[in-house]
Amino acid sequence: MPSPFPDIHISLPAWVGTWIEQQDTTDFENMEGRMRFVIGLAGENIRTGTGGPFGAAIFDGTTHNLLAPGVNLVLSSQCSVLHAEMVAIMIAQTILHTYDLGGGGLPPVELVTSTAPCAMCLGAIPWAGIARLVCGARDEDARALGFDEGAKVTDWTGALKKRGIETVVDVCRRDAVELLGSYKEAGGAIYNSKNG
Repeated sequence: MPSPFPDIHISLPAWVGTWIEQQDTTDFENMEGRMRFVIGLAGENIRTGTGGPFGAAIFDGTTHNLLAPGVNLVLSSQCSVLHAEMVAIMIAQTILHTYDLGGGGLPPVELVTSTAPCAMCLGAIPWAGIARLVCGARDEDARALGFDEGAKVTDWTGALKKRGIETVVDVCRRDAVELLGSYKEAGGAIYNSKNG
């Protein structure tokens, strides 16, 4: 008997592959280049109307090759968990056929995100096996726009460090904050639960 519930399929917007092909991946050698790529993903997500002002990507921590891009799909999918970080993690896990991106035989992976992770994405980082987290805008930058980032421990970078996860913050922060501001100025939806 077939399930009475729908199958769930998550797809990146059609523009993502073409957009990535047009990028200079030699820039991935440095952290700022990887962050500019992620901020660019977020900007294109806004421009095409496929989601909120957030981008993320998972890179091989040794070669700096792109493993998985992610953009915020909350509005287009009508699914509150499809933040850019979650999408990148899901894609990387599908490509590598593992729930543990830090598992044996795999290179360490780096999650680069245009804005510091919310409470949900922060929780997923150690469970996914991320070795390094690189953030652009800060939590307070997203909150200033009205986004609900959830309840996070005050020293979240210290909490990640205790779990062996390196965190680098404020990479290209000014550019990331400028992108957030342009989203709000253009009338972009600030989507939170009515109870959030």
